[in-house]
Amino acid sequence: MSEARLLETRTIPAPAGFAARANVDATVYAEAAADPIAFWERAAARLDWTDRWHTAHTWSPPVTGPEGLSVPEATWFSGGRLNVAVNCVDRHVSAGRGARVALHFEGEPGDRVAVTYDDLQRRVARAAHALTELGIAPGDRVVVYLPVLIETVVIALACARIGAVHSLVFGGFSAEAVRFRLQDTGAKLLVTSDGQHRRGAQVEVKSTADAAADGLDSVAHVLVVRRTGQEVPWTAGRDVWWHELVDTQPDEHEARAFDAEHPLFIIYTSGTTGKPKGLVHTSGGYLTHASWAHWAHFDAKPDDVHWCTADLAWVTAHTYEIYGPLSNGLTQVIYEGTPDAPHRERHLEIIERYGVTVYYTAPTLIRTFMTWFGDDLPTGYDLSSIRLLGTVGEAINPEAWVWFRRNFGRDETPVVDTWWQSETGAAMVAPLPGVTTLKPGSATVALPGIDVAVVDDTGAPVAPGRSGTLVVRRPWPGMARTVWGDPERYRDSYWAPFAGHGPHGAYYVAGDGATVDADGCIWILGRLDDVVNVSGHRLSTIEIESSLVAHPAVGEAGVTGVHDPLTGQAVAAFIVDGAAGGTAAEELRHRVSRDIGPIAKPKIIVRVPELPKTRSGKILRRLLAQLWQGDTLGDTTSLQNPWAVDQVREAVRLARLTDRTAPKETR
Repeated sequence: MSEARLLETRTIPAPAGFAARANVDATVYAEAAADPIAFWERAAARLDWTDRWHTAHTWSPPVTGPEGLSVPEATWFSGGRLNVAVNCVDRHVSAGRGARVALHFEGEPGDRVAVTYDDLQRRVARAAHALTELGIAPGDRVVVYLPVLIETVVIALACARIGAVHSLVFGGFSAEAVRFRLQDTGAKLLVTSDGQHRRGAQVEVKSTADAAADGLDSVAHVLVVRRTGQEVPWTAGRDVWWHELVDTQPDEHEARAFDAEHPLFIIYTSGTTGKPKGLVHTSGGYLTHASWAHWAHFDAKPDDVHWCTADLAWVTAHTYEIYGPLSNGLTQVIYEGTPDAPHRERHLEIIERYGVTVYYTAPTLIRTFMTWFGDDLPTGYDLSSIRLLGTVGEAINPEAWVWFRRNFGRDETPVVDTWWQSETGAAMVAPLPGVTTLKPGSATVALPGIDVAVVDDTGAPVAPGRSGTLVVRRPWPGMARTVWGDPERYRDSYWAPFAGHGPHGAYYVAGDGATVDADGCIWILGRLDDVVNVSGHRLSTIEIESSLVAHPAVGEAGVTGVHDPLTGQAVAAFIVDGAAGGTAAEELRHRVSRDIGPIAKPKIIVRVPELPKTRSGKILRRLLAQLWQGDTLGDTTSLQNPWAVDQVREAVRLARLTDRTAPKETR
């Protein structure tokens, strides 16, 4: 099949001043390549271990036998014992850094609390005692259904402290989504709140939590944080107020160590189709990867004020808002609200207030800023504290990358674009800001110790410029060990497609398409099932979106393939107008034709107020196709913005009035 590519040639070398002070230099790649296991052992040694491991790594790849393909198994740092919460809190206090602020909490209404490491240690100790009083023991599962609050971080660390396994759930999810996680994990405890502040309103949440837990015998208690002060339903004997139980506990707690392979948390993939997968991450390997990656690719310094804008239920926040930054002893900002509550400059205001030095956010928010602010940010905000920018969630369009660096980074700070997944635990492909020559739109190269490749259907590396499947060819410490309760699904989803390949017996399949340029830099093309096939031409949705977003009149674009009787699939583009206002559809088609080729021109262009997105900021392109084709939709309550579905449906209805190729609406 033929391909069409969007060409990006801009390069930005690492600033000399930044490189001179960077935590790692270019020699780390050769060191890691020479002995990857020894490299990860050195990374593990950055942590405090009660007992050192006796075996750094074991790996049993999937092998075909009499009963079919075996389930792969990996271990890291076997025999080693540590406590994750001690590594994130206590050791900094013991080192005399207890007075350092760990968390600057900013609530959506404007309430603010600074939590030092001393204070965090006391809060976690009290919560650990409370968990024990509620009958939670090592290995028990705790589902946490909270927004971004201090208590959310505290309960996660308290679970880690006593060896319980936490599963954080986005506070806007439906009762059905929460119930599934309670049932699947067999959780003994649900932690929730009376309500939440959401876009200027107080939204009652407890009733949703009650509906999720209704009739589940495994849920012995519901621990409730008082956030809004609303009247909520109450089940005597089961429900407990946080302030009555947790805040009255002792300030000191004796932590015990757990095996490196002891499960730390379960995080669920989400979407509108299919049963979510509960990915299990362990203590020693995950924390090693998370802590080292954060320290290296964000060049973490003791005086940094780090802000990862993700919701705490997303894996990005697990790694870069809880375990990575806290294990490295940094100060962080956590913000409860949305970027436009109560005004669109809220993030700018917060950056200035706390002197944020590292700002890590999603491309979708960057594109939203572009639609709000146009070429320049509003004046009156001092962003000069920023020394490093980061992006995560999906591939970033080159023009959005350049806009972000110019407006937030003064055209001088590195932009660390990271590729990784819930399954990988921490970043896999990302530049080292003191080393790597950056390319707008590319996450550049694999981190040291990680072996990533783009391969064809036979497992052979593709030639530069050709698209293929992104794979990881060697196990790594942060990898999810299994799917909770379903190891066969873990095997089939991630390892079976390339079982038997390579010196390690299998490749991990990421589910993303990518290409590699002549310099070895990786360009993510989107999910493999997001590729549009027009008359045999395989077209990347990300590249078409990048061409559209480069037009000043387009703020965001979601591109998908829809059924076409002539070409098999047609390109459909759903666009959000930018700050410069709308422009003619034919002009946008001409731009895509010029940038990529005539075959990539969108046949269908629909203007929408907002694109439906997951909590991680990914555009749900398949949902856009379903809406255009009139297909039956799956569950959409787990979206970041479920209201966008009706907005797109209405935009599609209007577009159909003038498009005779559109299918009739189905109900």
